[in-house]
Amino acid sequence: MIKQLPDGRWFADIEPVKGTRYRKRFSTKAEAKRFEAHKRSQHINRAWEPKAKDKRRLSELVDRWFSLHGHTLADGVRRKEILLLHVKEVGDSLGHQFTAKEYLIKRGHLMAEGMKGKTVNNRLGYLKAVFNTLIAFDDITYPNPLANVKPIKFQESPVTYLTTGQIKELLSRVGETNSPSDLECVVRVCLSTGARWSEALSLSRERIRNGGVEFINTKSKKVRSVPISPELESQLIAHLDSHGYFRDCIRGFHNAMDAAAIKLPKGQATHVLRHTFAAHFVMNGGNILVLQKILGHTTVNMTMRYAHLAPDHLKEAVVLNPLTFSTLDRQ
Repeated sequence: MIKQLPDGRWFADIEPVKGTRYRKRFSTKAEAKRFEAHKRSQHINRAWEPKAKDKRRLSELVDRWFSLHGHTLADGVRRKEILLLHVKEVGDSLGHQFTAKEYLIKRGHLMAEGMKGKTVNNRLGYLKAVFNTLIAFDDITYPNPLANVKPIKFQESPVTYLTTGQIKELLSRVGETNSPSDLECVVRVCLSTGARWSEALSLSRERIRNGGVEFINTKSKKVRSVPISPELESQLIAHLDSHGYFRDCIRGFHNAMDAAAIKLPKGQATHVLRHTFAAHFVMNGGNILVLQKILGHTTVNMTMRYAHLAPDHLKEAVVLNPLTFSTLDRQ
C-alpha cells in the first residue's frame, strides 16, 4: 500500500510475503512505487532461485546423524567411531556425489586386503542407516545411494557351545576358592540365564528377587527377567550382600578357560556361555519362542540359529527320505 501523508510525503507499507513487511517514507510517489516494485521483485526472484547444493561430505553426514539420532542409541558413540573409520576406508566423498558403484569398488578393495565379510556387512548397514535417517528427517533431499547395495553372503559359522564335560571342568576351575568368587557367580548367571557377560557383571542386589534375576542395561534397552534356582539365588544374595557388586573378572575367565584346555574361535570367549545356555536349552526340549524371550532377541530369526539342535528338528528326514519311505524294497 502506498499513501500520501499529511506533510506531503509518501508512505510505502509493503508485505510481499506473509510475515515479511517493509515500511518507508519517500519524497515522491514515484520513489515509493519503485521501492515497492523492488521489494516485490526480490521475493519473486527468491522463490524461483534453485536451492544451494548440499556440499556436506560423508563424515559431516555421520556427525549430523549422531546429532539427530545416533546419540539416542546404546552403542551410538561406538557406532559413530566405526562409521568415521569406514568413511576413511571408502573415501570422504561429497554425500550427493557418492554412488553405489564407488562404494562397491572400495568394498572389494577392503575385502582383498583381508576385511571379513561380517565386518563389511555391519559397516554397510551402519552407513545405509545414516542416509535413511537423514532422509526421514528431511535433512537431505537426495535418495540413499546405497539403497540397492546388498550385504555379502558368506558361509554361516556353526554355533560354538560347551559340552556337559567342558561345563563341569570350567566350573571346577572357577570355583577353586573356598567361597563363591565374583567369577564363579558371573559364570553361573550366564550359564543359568543366557545373559550376556556385561549383563551378568552389572547385576545388583536389588535385581535378585522372587526367584529370578532382572537385567536392565540390555542391548535391546528392555528390562528382562529370568527365573533361577533357589541355590543360585542364595549364592548371589550372599555374595552381593558381602561385597556389594561384582568386580571385573574377565581375565580370570580367560585363565579358567585356558586351565580347562577349552579352545574357542576368536571373539567368542565370554559369549560362549550365552551360546551354551541356548544350545542346551534347545537340546533338552526347550521351546524356541520361550528361548527368544529369555535371551531378549528382538526377532525370532536371531534365535533360530539354535533350532537345528532340537532333538526332533527335521527328524522327518530319517523316515521320509526316498530310501526309507518308498516301495523300492517291496518290489
